[in-house]
Amino acid sequence: MKNMNQSAAARIQAAEAKANNGFVEKGGFAARAQRAAANNQQNSRPAPSNGPSKTGNPSGTGRGNNPPKSK
Repeated sequence: MKNMNQSAAARIQAAEAKANNGFVEKGGFAARAQRAAANNQQNSRPAPSNGPSKTGNPSGTGRGNNPPKSK
């Protein structure tokens, strides 16, 4: 069984909309397909590195490479 991807979910949603005069049912099969595709895409991304900025610019606060605030 293959995982749902964004293009397959879009085809399903387009077919449902075409069959129902542009209406896609909330919580219907097309909506569940879109949600599954989004979850699969999110889960397939590599975890971000927690290292220092590689651009040479300081990161936002609390990222570990900013100097401590003076009291």
